[in-house]
Amino acid sequence: MTARIVVLVSGSGTNLQAILDASADPAYGARVVAVGADRDGIEGLARAERAGVPTFVARLSDHTSRPYWDRALTDKVAAFEPDLVVLAGFMKLVGEKFLARFGGMTVNTHPALSPSFPGMHGPRDALEYGVKVTGATLFVVDAGVDTGAIVAQSAVPVEDDDTVETLHERIKVAERAMLVESVGRMAREGFTVDGRRVRLGG
Repeated sequence: MTARIVVLVSGSGTNLQAILDASADPAYGARVVAVGADRDGIEGLARAERAGVPTFVARLSDHTSRPYWDRALTDKVAAFEPDLVVLAGFMKLVGEKFLARFGGMTVNTHPALSPSFPGMHGPRDALEYGVKVTGATLFVVDAGVDTGAIVAQSAVPVEDDDTVETLHERIKVAERAMLVESVGRMAREGFTVDGRRVRLGG
């Protein structure tokens, strides 16, 4: 059975594109049934439309409060009956309603090796701290910021002449490969979340 994936984006959608490309092969075990965004006119939505995938937008500014937005987002995602929700560069924190419905089946990436350097500036913070190895983390979304149970991690060496930009670019490459491989495995093999541990396979 092919797993149904809803992907949420806020920008260019390069991670989305990688999943779309991978899911074109039936052996991947998953297909993107919808792509949602928190703003209009972004390349991520255009990528979905070019691939013939339905799209929707849930803008925070269209709702009187964050909980109302969260409920609207939850309803829009639920309409596509996903088996897995992937936040691929989605720049909003989902709320209580969303987690009540999709907690344990929503994953996100972070451009650092969690629990180090959470938040918006993982590559910069790693560079400033002087670590020799950083990387990317795929985790199950919870109510915290980059705190969920870890599905997979990919290490990226820090070079002596790295800038934030060069380091972040290499992290993105590792992140994309890890995301595509892990989402495929989660779709094909299933997964369980047991406290802090995520186990792939039955």
